[in-house]
Amino acid sequence: MAHGSGMNRTRRAWARAALALMASTCGARGWAQLPAEPPAVEQLPSKPTPHWVWVNDTSFFAYPDGRAFLVDGDSGKMLGMLSTGFSFNGVLVPKAGGVIYSPEIYFSRGTRGTRTDVVTIYDATRLEPVGEIEIPPKRASILPMAGAQALTDDERFLLIYNFTPAQSVTVVDMRSRKFVGEIEAAGCALVYPTGPRSFFSICGDGALLVTTLTDAGTLARHVRTAAFIDVVKDPVTEKGVRWRDTWLFASFEGVLHPLRATAAGVEAEPTWPLFTQQELAQHWRTGGLNHLAVHGGSGRLFSIVHQGGPETREELGEEVWVYDVASRKKAQTIAMRNKVGSIQVSQDDHPLLFACAMEANRLDIYDVTSGRYLRTVEPLGQTPALLVTP
Repeated sequence: MAHGSGMNRTRRAWARAALALMASTCGARGWAQLPAEPPAVEQLPSKPTPHWVWVNDTSFFAYPDGRAFLVDGDSGKMLGMLSTGFSFNGVLVPKAGGVIYSPEIYFSRGTRGTRTDVVTIYDATRLEPVGEIEIPPKRASILPMAGAQALTDDERFLLIYNFTPAQSVTVVDMRSRKFVGEIEAAGCALVYPTGPRSFFSICGDGALLVTTLTDAGTLARHVRTAAFIDVVKDPVTEKGVRWRDTWLFASFEGVLHPLRATAAGVEAEPTWPLFTQQELAQHWRTGGLNHLAVHGGSGRLFSIVHQGGPETREELGEEVWVYDVASRKKAQTIAMRNKVGSIQVSQDDHPLLFACAMEANRLDIYDVTSGRYLRTVEPLGQTPALLVTP
């Protein structure tokens, strides 16, 4: 016992010595104070290049933490990021420049509590919020797609699709930065602009609901068209793209439906097939999440395709087929380095094709003219889904 007590006293003495040494080293005189470094803030150029692309990530594995990544397609570098809240769909980039719009959802307790929906306005060079417009907490939480939100052709009004499950459209005046009102759209979904004061929604029976706004952004009139498709025999996907005054939608069986905006409303133009009979016999189909893109200057339509059965319309694709809209003929095939579910094309004279999939956190970039694979940007977020070019 005496021997053990002596050992304990020795250990306590060592401990006191160690504490004294630490105090002398880390005390006020011994602590080295590093000067505070000011944060480094870089700005983006005031004018985006045609090969920039916003990669919108709904963050399925961290749903309250949606993000938008800005990538330079030429260098493959990420230029910036926005934190965009719960059930994120995507940003909108006005042609006028200077700002970025982002419809966002937040909860007072992170994943629960009081819900607040806003349209956040970001400075396009600093990527910092400069404004916020509160809107009704009704924005649809759906898979990311362009039709969930859109600007009118003059960029005066922002249209946001609501689903509660009642269907309606929120109208926001981006000039005054105020919520205007809500327009009912019972049985009809999404928003597809057709002019500075008009848009249409697709209804469950295959008809269109064409909406005209007043100059104040309120409802002027609703017109419901006849059905333009047979929703039982061959429905269309809602992932349409716009070429000039015409929206292009692909059906489940690969039939393209052009819907042209006119002074009188929206007219269904003659349909045309994306696949020949031989290609259909080989089971070629469109597929993916956001599977269409269009190059406005050349009139080329890009479509993700794969080989599969009747219920594989959301399968990832191994190729992108390119069509000349005017001649209604396939003009090019671009083999994908990785399977893809969403595509977008830059709108310049030397376009790039951007491709991604929610199943993989990467962005693949191709030269459209040659079809050549250029580079991959990875890792990039969690579940990239919607691509937006300036």
